[in-house]
Amino acid sequence: MPNSLLKNHSMPSAAPDARREPISHHITLRADLPNDHDEHPLTRMCERGADALDDSELLALVLRPKLGEAAPAHARQLLSTYGSLHALRGAMELPSGTGILRDAEMRATLLAVFALAERSALLPLARGAPYTSAHDARRYFELRLGRKDTEVFAALFLDTRHRLIEFRELFFGTVNSTHVYFREVLRSAMSLNSAALVFCHNHPSGDVRPSDADIEITRSLKRLLDLVDVRVLDHIVVTATESASMVELGLL
Repeated sequence: MPNSLLKNHSMPSAAPDARREPISHHITLRADLPNDHDEHPLTRMCERGADALDDSELLALVLRPKLGEAAPAHARQLLSTYGSLHALRGAMELPSGTGILRDAEMRATLLAVFALAERSALLPLARGAPYTSAHDARRYFELRLGRKDTEVFAALFLDTRHRLIEFRELFFGTVNSTHVYFREVLRSAMSLNSAALVFCHNHPSGDVRPSDADIEITRSLKRLLDLVDVRVLDHIVVTATESASMVELGLL
């Protein structure tokens, strides 16, 4: 074919190959979001994680399946009424609630969310998990003891590789005191063949600072357990929202 004809010749365009144009599921999902989807909590949660949302936005996502577009307002009202997620958690354990907490299904849903969060936080110190620092135990003890109304003295019993053998609540007291029996601590450590211990007790008063009595008891227990080659790694004092490590404070 002459070159002049080639220059003017227009080949018909090929039919688009659908196999080369995959459907965007990302666009399909976003079609269900509001017009301001780039700033929508659900989008931010998926793209940037939970840290991109405040407490009321996270709570609204939990309420959304039942309350729809009214969920954000209800979430803000709940936090305004109770002051914090911790206080809301406590309110749901009462026999009756107010507002949407009167709804049994809603109460069950929120309690399930809190329970899953708490169990997830306990996983790093599940049986057989290694203890490496006070950070590993702080949240664990806060969840196990922090909300109790009376003092409880407890311990993590660890093996030679500092893996958890058992968490055990040992002594129970009044609102602001408990009695620690050294012989029982020693007996428990021996019966569990424990090589190390991390003590903990709660302060229902809300003051996380170790008292002089706390420090003296811990030092006496450490001297006793040293005699049988059981190490005291730390003693952590907790409230519902705070914790203090005696090792980190330089008290052991």
